[in-house]
Amino acid sequence: MIGEILAERYEVQQLLGKKAGRRTLVARDLNTQELVVIKLLSFGGDFEWDDLKLFEREAETLKSLSHPLIPRYLDYFEVNSATIKGFALVQTYIPAKTLEQYFQSGRTFNEAEVKQIAKALLEILIYLHGLYPPVIHRDLKPSNILLGERSGNSLGQVYLVDFGSVQTVLATEGGTRTVVGSYGYMPQEQFGGRTVPASDLYSLGATLIYLVTGTHPADLPQKDFRIQFEQVANVSPGLTRWLKSMTEPSLERRLSSATEAMSTMVTEPCRSAGFAYAALEKPQTTNLPALLASKPDGSKIQLTKNGDSLEIIVPPPGLNSSILFTGVFAIAWNSFILVWTIGALSAPFPANIPFALFSLPFWSAGCLMVYKLTFSLFGRICLRLNAEQISLSRELFSWKFERPRPSPRKSVNKLVYIPKYFTKDSEGNRVAVSAQLYICSGVQKYQISGNDVDIKSEVELEWLAHELSEWLGLPITNPMRS
Repeated sequence: MIGEILAERYEVQQLLGKKAGRRTLVARDLNTQELVVIKLLSFGGDFEWDDLKLFEREAETLKSLSHPLIPRYLDYFEVNSATIKGFALVQTYIPAKTLEQYFQSGRTFNEAEVKQIAKALLEILIYLHGLYPPVIHRDLKPSNILLGERSGNSLGQVYLVDFGSVQTVLATEGGTRTVVGSYGYMPQEQFGGRTVPASDLYSLGATLIYLVTGTHPADLPQKDFRIQFEQVANVSPGLTRWLKSMTEPSLERRLSSATEAMSTMVTEPCRSAGFAYAALEKPQTTNLPALLASKPDGSKIQLTKNGDSLEIIVPPPGLNSSILFTGVFAIAWNSFILVWTIGALSAPFPANIPFALFSLPFWSAGCLMVYKLTFSLFGRICLRLNAEQISLSRELFSWKFERPRPSPRKSVNKLVYIPKYFTKDSEGNRVAVSAQLYICSGVQKYQISGNDVDIKSEVELEWLAHELSEWLGLPITNPMRS
């Protein structure tokens, strides 16, 4: 196919790879004169419809992604030439070799370099898993990771490519599941067709084990499905512990998120390399079970986020039996106070003044009930975070009340989620305490659940806790547990 022109625009320059029904080519875009990568799916004798489903999913996923270390979607078209019939996906070309190619050429990586690669890939996974719905790569391995040329003390830019096995959390929750991935780099749950963000962490851990041992994980001994790499890897105990946590066969015991994996990194000097690098220490797992990762069906809470800001909008609960009772009581209360006030003011002056003043506290209570009723029907609660500050406001029509006052983003130090629990009152009766979710910033507490915030669903609070933890890079804590 060298020299062939596809779609009257792309001139094939080089064959990068070939496997059953697929080819990866380097071509020149005749419109821009830039090199591009074209992935071809052909309708051959070994074609299966699952191949087309994955191919189209890769195109749709790349179209929705925007990250400098991930290939960018350029074009998608049907191929109907004399040599091939099928579909083509065009993406940006990255002039770099894969980690697998570096190893085959004899290059090895020391511990400092492995840690730099780990940090770079975790940053990419934080982006992918932080999308809605979260995007799971499902085939993270040395041949799908590109490494650019060295620059000074820098190892080189790290890229994640080949999204042909990509899956979203929503896609895994319904429909037929397709088992994809590479043996040795796949966690147990992926063999059953189930994938979660932590599945990518296992693949990353297995990839790093390959870098520190020079042996594919499938060729290393296993015990109870755990990769036995410690004896052949000459690395620090801290990195060994961290890799074991990343490749834990049990999903419940594995590091649960890329953010959690990244948070175990601390900076310490590297004397041999002459510069600072990220050292991986023993991970501190949270004391909460894995929380809901995707937005619950039927939830009206609006969550908008990107790399710079996050906004949560809690809409009004609307009319229900409790609000209806409050409304009827408010009307009766204020009607009674109105009659009282009119009667007090009709008394002879100045005897009417004390009676009129006596009604003021009751008017205050009545106005508060009207405000709560109006807010329950038309108000909303907004939590906003950006690079500068965190704020929590109650907004009713054009009025906006911030309570507590905004505080600097750098002061945010804790994310707390307390599930619903039961306690006893002074008389020994069993009393339910609603679930709570709040953020601590210095001495301020920004609570988006509780008595004055109408999020009754624990499922929604779990989802919000997960989203905030991912975006803030903070673990979820529960002070009710030891």
